[in-house]
Amino acid sequence: MTQQQRWTADQIPDQSKRVFVVTGANSGLGLATTRALARRGGHVILAVRDEEKGRRAVAEITAAHPAASLEIRRLDLADLDSVRGFADGLRADHPRLDVLINNAGVMAPPRTLSKQGHELQFACNHLGHFALTGLLLGQLTAGSDPRVVTVSSINHRQARLRFDDLHGERGYKPMGNYNQSKLANAVFGKELHRRLAASRSPVRSVLAHPGYTATNLQMGTPTGLWRVVLGRIGNPLFAQRPADGALPQLYAATEPGVESGQFIGPGGLAELRGAPTRVQLAPVAADEETGRRLWEVSEQLTDVRFTFPAAV
Repeated sequence: MTQQQRWTADQIPDQSKRVFVVTGANSGLGLATTRALARRGGHVILAVRDEEKGRRAVAEITAAHPAASLEIRRLDLADLDSVRGFADGLRADHPRLDVLINNAGVMAPPRTLSKQGHELQFACNHLGHFALTGLLLGQLTAGSDPRVVTVSSINHRQARLRFDDLHGERGYKPMGNYNQSKLANAVFGKELHRRLAASRSPVRSVLAHPGYTATNLQMGTPTGLWRVVLGRIGNPLFAQRPADGALPQLYAATEPGVESGQFIGPGGLAELRGAPTRVQLAPVAADEETGRRLWEVSEQLTDVRFTFPAAV
């Protein structure tokens, strides 16, 4: 794919009879992703922490697309008990799942701990999605052209995984720990690809990033200075619309030619904006030893062990 082709949401193939889970689906990239998938006939499960916001999102989408097939389920990714409850309920009601889009995230709050005692950004952005993917892998294996799309960031290239201080006990920097969590997303997506391929699973693990997109992420949780820099200065000058920022993850989720292990991002200058294309992971994100180490740590912190079943 070249930048000149200008892939848009209008090119998403028909998604009728396909079941999607989108985390953080009530706003920003998640809402734009949900809207586009529903418009192409997909059944989208909005995994949201705030069910009232989820209901408002559903009302907004159905007002424009009355035939949209949507359902709301509560999920707090920072709480592993909530992740397990969500997965249990989904398994009971949906024996098959076609695509999981690990989209939700928090950015640069003051240091906060999750219910299980993990640093909030690492807990929500990485550990919750790691656990959710492992708990839903059986349903994905039963799906049609099944995929896991994990949303990282260009910021993963600025980060390192501090295995001796993952939770910021000895040194916490709001944006530094955010960047670490997005590197963890990238490492996880690549390592998941390796393990799926080794087991000959039909599930594809694809990574995506939105470039620089104007969402509530920049205005919601960041501490004061970062809120000004990212939200009030960066967004008006550089950011693209959520509908455009969502294109890489929509491409990763629906385009037939996407391969497991690929990283999809905007093709414009510095990958800040533009049509989706294949981009490169930071070397550390593709490092096999780093992937193995993060996987083992994540299993220990979540108490989730992946089972890689054969294709149905």
